[in-house]
Amino acid sequence: MRILVTGGAGFIGSHLAERLLRDGHEVAILDDFNDFYDPAIKHRNLRGLTDHVSVHRIDLRDSQSVRSLFHHEKFDTIAHLAARAGVRPSIRQPQLYYDTNVLGTLHLLEAARARGIERFIFASSSSVYGLLEQVPFSEEAHLTQTISPYAATKIAGEFLCSTYSHLYQMRIVALRFFTVYGPRQRPDLAIHQFTRRISTGEPIDQFGDGSTRRDYTYIDDIIQGVSAALTYEGQLFDIFNLGENETVQLRDLIAAIELAVGRKAKINQLPEQPGDVPLTCADISKARRLLGYKPTTKLAEGLPRFFAWYREGDKMSA
Repeated sequence: MRILVTGGAGFIGSHLAERLLRDGHEVAILDDFNDFYDPAIKHRNLRGLTDHVSVHRIDLRDSQSVRSLFHHEKFDTIAHLAARAGVRPSIRQPQLYYDTNVLGTLHLLEAARARGIERFIFASSSSVYGLLEQVPFSEEAHLTQTISPYAATKIAGEFLCSTYSHLYQMRIVALRFFTVYGPRQRPDLAIHQFTRRISTGEPIDQFGDGSTRRDYTYIDDIIQGVSAALTYEGQLFDIFNLGENETVQLRDLIAAIELAVGRKAKINQLPEQPGDVPLTCADISKARRLLGYKPTTKLAEGLPRFFAWYREGDKMSA
């Protein structure tokens, strides 16, 4: 297949592009290389890929550029990972998040419809579950409220996908990612940020008392799930959780990073942040059954792998 990976220069996207190439697919990447974090990091993510993929610098908010790409290039499948990410910045810039994540997804779906593309993978988020009390979170849960603009854009994207699937017979799979980490993780995310600050002796910001819990999912497990979705032949539109089905308290995460780094954290405790959920925990029974999804990397194994990658990058920049 010839597969377009949107957000392909990012953390998850670059790993997916590598996996698809190894599996024998042709790959094209769409990314706008925005300055949410240093664009040089995205260019580094593509090292070793640029001779094997075509890279298109396009902002999904620009519908004309999206249409033009699909007019000149033929794709069999779209893996749509591009988005403005993060709960806290979405509270500061809700319009930007809506324009990129909702309108951008609409532009992509419309271009796919016009060109007769029949398979579309949409990267959603565990944040859509909001303050759901039923744990673990199941795809069957009736969701009535999100608590951040980012989460609202992701549930809106899912509804757009289900609508296009119904109207135009597109096979669309929405994948709800649960706190992905591993080599190349974005520098603003907790594991990367805490590792950097603890390593350099800087204090880390801990929002709340450390009791919040997350279902941390290693990048290789996420990529295995995305790859499986590319050949899914079940319902025309479907939703799957991709997580580890295990939650870790924030205070325990910090302790594990301290152990990996070999240094104690200086903690700056702050009030809980609006938009942050107290708990995420994925019910992955559906993904196991229908996608053959089988996460294998617990935090105790994945965190040292991340730190080894971080340390190697630190040596290279020294």
